[in-house]
Amino acid sequence: MAKPKTSLDTTSAAVTDLSNCDREPIHILGRVQSFGALVSVSSDWIINHASENIVDFIGQTAESLIGQPFSDCFETSSVHDIRTKLQLMSTQDAVERMFGVKLKAGDELFDVAIHLSGRSIVIELERHSKNKLIDYNTYVRPMVERIGKAETVTAVCDIAARQLRALTGFDRVMVYKFQDDDSGMVISESLKAGMQPFKGLRYPASDIPKQARLLYKRNMLRIICDVHDLGSEIIPDRSPEGEPLDLSLSGIRSVSPIHLEYLKNMGVGASMSISIIKRGKLWGLLACHHNKSKVLSYDVRSAAELFGQLFSFVLDQREGDQEREEIARARVLHDQLMIQLAEDSSVSSNFETIISTVHGAIPHDGAVGWIDGQFMSQGHTPTREEFLGLVRFLNTTASGQIYAQSKLYSVYPSAEDFQKRAAGLLVLPVSRSPRDYIVLFRREIAQSITWAGNPDKPVELGSHGVRLTPRKSFEAWKQIVSGECQPWSQMEVSAAESLRITLLEVVLRIADSANKEQARSQERQEILIAELNHRVRNILNLIRSLISQTSSEGQTTSEFTKTIGGRIHALSRAHDQITKENWSPASVYELISTETDAYLGPKSDRVIISGPDPFLVPTAFTTLSLVIHELVTNSAKYGALCDQSGKVDIKVSEEEDGSMLLRWREIGGPPIKLPPTRRGFGSTIIERSIPYELQGEAEIDYVFTGLEAKFKIPPSFIHHFGQASANDSGGEPLEGDVSLVLTGEALLVEDNIIIAMDAEDSLTELGANAVHVAANVADALAILERETVSFALLDVNLGAETSEPIAEALQKKNIRFAFATGYGDTSALKDVFPDVPIVQKPYDTASIAHAFSNLNCL
Repeated sequence: MAKPKTSLDTTSAAVTDLSNCDREPIHILGRVQSFGALVSVSSDWIINHASENIVDFIGQTAESLIGQPFSDCFETSSVHDIRTKLQLMSTQDAVERMFGVKLKAGDELFDVAIHLSGRSIVIELERHSKNKLIDYNTYVRPMVERIGKAETVTAVCDIAARQLRALTGFDRVMVYKFQDDDSGMVISESLKAGMQPFKGLRYPASDIPKQARLLYKRNMLRIICDVHDLGSEIIPDRSPEGEPLDLSLSGIRSVSPIHLEYLKNMGVGASMSISIIKRGKLWGLLACHHNKSKVLSYDVRSAAELFGQLFSFVLDQREGDQEREEIARARVLHDQLMIQLAEDSSVSSNFETIISTVHGAIPHDGAVGWIDGQFMSQGHTPTREEFLGLVRFLNTTASGQIYAQSKLYSVYPSAEDFQKRAAGLLVLPVSRSPRDYIVLFRREIAQSITWAGNPDKPVELGSHGVRLTPRKSFEAWKQIVSGECQPWSQMEVSAAESLRITLLEVVLRIADSANKEQARSQERQEILIAELNHRVRNILNLIRSLISQTSSEGQTTSEFTKTIGGRIHALSRAHDQITKENWSPASVYELISTETDAYLGPKSDRVIISGPDPFLVPTAFTTLSLVIHELVTNSAKYGALCDQSGKVDIKVSEEEDGSMLLRWREIGGPPIKLPPTRRGFGSTIIERSIPYELQGEAEIDYVFTGLEAKFKIPPSFIHHFGQASANDSGGEPLEGDVSLVLTGEALLVEDNIIIAMDAEDSLTELGANAVHVAANVADALAILERETVSFALLDVNLGAETSEPIAEALQKKNIRFAFATGYGDTSALKDVFPDVPIVQKPYDTASIAHAFSNLNCL
């Protein structure tokens, strides 16, 4: 069998013991070239090619190592350190690391990784990279702090991709999330300028088989430094029992040649993946790609692995926060509904209120309420006839839980008739018997899923015989999904469950309220009968008094009947006004208008009223109605309204204590020679009703020009005063703040990656179309040669150099720019570049905006 190509180059030798260790043999995996690792071994591969050199840096051949005691190959101190690390291993999948270890005589240092494989101990050796930071925690701490500040899952993933790319230098870093159907989607991405983005692409489940996913759970980090590198064989290839060495936890092992071919088809030269494990399950991957081969030192790989572990914790926390927010939102939804729904209201009578409240938590296109056989619908839904058939299907589902389906016709074929309007549903049972439902529907969505290749034909038979060859096309291939709605998320289902419990509480409350209401209704009926009896008796007594107190002296029977009838009708009109609004407060304006229209006819326009409109409680309203009636009839018979020239002026005002003051003044009528000497029943009503019944005031004055009267009704009988008409006030609209909007592409020169990312975000927020980032003068000048830059922000100090050459190049190209510096004294800059604004560090978006506003970069 041909030797498989690998990304790494490693060979192995087995030695006997580790100073009485109970595990044997010990497999030493070492790098022969600048970077290498072990070829994959499984039951499908039998590696039987001998290797000329296995661990040349140890100075021995593979054959010379086989069978030797471990202590003879390395120094005693190294054996002691390795034994100590073995003691620290707490689980079968634990991996211990040692950095900068001297394994034998000489000055050369090695990085060591140790793990257990069955009864074997696997030791991986790499030459230690000089001038590298061994304390890789210094890499990770600021990275984790930055993602920890992100408030959403999306922001956490976006920042993590950028951070990992800054740490490792890969051309592309993606956050790859596994979906419910085991396919994967790139949800976040950071990539080098000019590369084709993969964000939003969906990859079929067959791209990462189940056995590979199990390996990702055990081995957090896997790296391929060169997809074209050849691997080395394992010597010996099998144990004395005939078992191959399990290298699932090896960091420098090779991968399947099929995976290497897959990467080559994508144009990838090197790759690295870090598993994202959430609560013991494989959530996704941090996937890194590089266009060329790429070697990462062991400390950077360890830092990346640690970052992946901590990123998983932060991600879990943010998703937990999101779930808690959904729970809190559901609680608010519950409270809102409980407040909005009156205690005696039903689900059916508040269907629209319920649905409008729910829409903010669970987006949908239509809703149906099926309550006590009553069909209510809103939006895009099945018809009543179509829903009746669906109800019979819903009655077969569990009665005490939410039922969600995004492809309804797959379980209920008749739904195909209305799938354009309602392709999926979310069912909330709100009772057990009879089965009542609130059903939310979503319309069919011609959902374009952008696959990275056809998911139905992911692989083809190829040169590996019965094995499958990876697909060679990674062009976006769109799959149109019909008869299906946007899937209901788990959070939406949880929100629906909370809503279902709320509606059940409403139903129970209604049942309890109905029992109480029945008792109260019986009590109210008894009270109503007693109140009706009381009022009828009072009205009969009042009419009897009107008849007995109205003098018939000097009147014909017809005139007497008219007088009595007028007073009774005045009371009737007043009762009409206060009873048409269920015995509510009534308008004084309307009382006067009704009385004058009824009694004066065409003369009613000669009664002029001004001031606010008081609304009186029923008790005061009936009293005032008789007073107004008597004033109007007297004026029509004897006063200003008895001829064609007089008028009545009524002024209403609100006193400081809240009482109502009504002034009646007759003008232009026949002059009054003497006040009347006789007080009839009408005069008595005018003068004494308000003081006697309402504890108010009444003053009557018979002046020469006509009758004048003043009535004061206490505030306890005033419900409110209607507002007088007022001119609308307002001014010219205020102009809003004009925000700086940058246009064009920006050059950002900053040698600190963290500060550079912050500045890049600020420039993007201010409107820059693109931001080209450089850390030194050479990179910045190269960008100016190949890109169209409109403005630039230059860090003055770039370590061993300054950005002055960049500033000079910008001036020659007439490109506006600003300096950023942490030095307090900027006089030297002002001397050389007097017109260039300077942003003092630490800076933020506002200070950058201020600087560029001075340059007029709009």
